[in-house]
Amino acid sequence: MRFLLEPEQREFAASLDAMLTAAGTPSVVRDWSRGDHDSGRALWGRIAEAGVFALAVPEAYDGLGPRPLELTLAFVELGRHAVPGPLVETVTAAALLTEPAAAKGLLPALASGETMATLARDGGYALDGEAADIRLSLTEGGLYLAPGHGPVRPSLDPARRLTPLTPGGELLTAHPPVAAALTTARLTTAAQALGVGLALLDRTVSYVGQRTQFGAPIGSFQAVKHQLADVKIALEFARPLVLGAALTMTREDVAAAKVTACEAAYRAARTALQLHGAIGYTAEYDLSLWLTKARVLRTTWGSPDECRATVLSGGRRW
Repeated sequence: MRFLLEPEQREFAASLDAMLTAAGTPSVVRDWSRGDHDSGRALWGRIAEAGVFALAVPEAYDGLGPRPLELTLAFVELGRHAVPGPLVETVTAAALLTEPAAAKGLLPALASGETMATLARDGGYALDGEAADIRLSLTEGGLYLAPGHGPVRPSLDPARRLTPLTPGGELLTAHPPVAAALTTARLTTAAQALGVGLALLDRTVSYVGQRTQFGAPIGSFQAVKHQLADVKIALEFARPLVLGAALTMTREDVAAAKVTACEAAYRAARTALQLHGAIGYTAEYDLSLWLTKARVLRTTWGSPDECRATVLSGGRRW
């Protein structure tokens, strides 16, 4: 199959890239990590104005979707710019809120960016529970609207602020579409990881072109070229898997895309850290904003082993 993006899709991704570049997201990420959500909320509103969250919401509830391919393109750019907040959780909530009363009451505000949602599974931690307006708890008994949250817990990625949700709350549906929601979560996480990996590669290529040893840029050394080429190949191999999974939306394809994209991003992070040297370890250096995210996304919404098991359970070769 020959797959090419339509010009409108390319323009949509390019417009998001330009908007997020102008927004100066590193400072937004650092504010969010400190618990200051003002700049992050403002950026969230601009992302919503671009139609990103509406792509996950059905037209019947003031959305534009569901349009998984365009949503995937958007999340690649969100990952490329390390945008903080419960992005994946908000679009996953849209996939879970299928019961008419709950959908009518909650989805229009999610589509417009007026509210953001987070989600905890089986009593686990929710991402950015203190910032989210809608807190969903998914248990064996169904999908609940949690009444509150507990204290913030530390995370490897400081911009991912984890909180337990208060038990109980209103039952929204006893039979939520868990499989469809997990597919959405894994697909958008894979796209976000792909964007993180691309950003790490771009920043590392720029750095090795400036840093010199023995009177020459280290980027001219054959060993460095080989490492960067391996990262490039891994990311370019992941890209069509992610886009293809957005077309099929099968759990096996999405799982394969997630493990491939996340492993490629993790490889990009390890290579970036090695080639940057000691400066790559410093939290003050912006590279750290992507390094920590690549590590966390690798296991978010399904570890590599879990995703491989999903692929194998579908009877496909791995």
